[in-house]
Amino acid sequence: MVIYKLLRAGEWAALSRAGETAGSPADLADGFIHFSTAAQLPGTLAKHFAGERGLVLAAADADALGDPLHWEAARGGILFPHLYRALRLPDLLWHRVLADGPEGALLPGGLA
Repeated sequence: MVIYKLLRAGEWAALSRAGETAGSPADLADGFIHFSTAAQLPGTLAKHFAGERGLVLAAADADALGDPLHWEAARGGILFPHLYRALRLPDLLWHRVLADGPEGALLPGGLA
């Protein structure tokens, strides 16, 4: 299963430069890297990134992340993927800068 991480431009730049990241300020505060499934992405974008531009969407294979990935209840008791280690560039299948619309970043169609 493919899971997704939204990153701000500066967060992506830091990951690209260092090769790994402990995550965003929210990730650091919570002690894990927040991911979303394709179905969860619109809610994550609306709740945590509303109006932001220049976001990067990165994809990872949940199975390849192994034991440090836990599925835990979050918004409304829905299980979200949380990574309990640094996110490394080799963990990513792909990344892309999201297009911006009038209200902020736009998610691409066809995510699975």
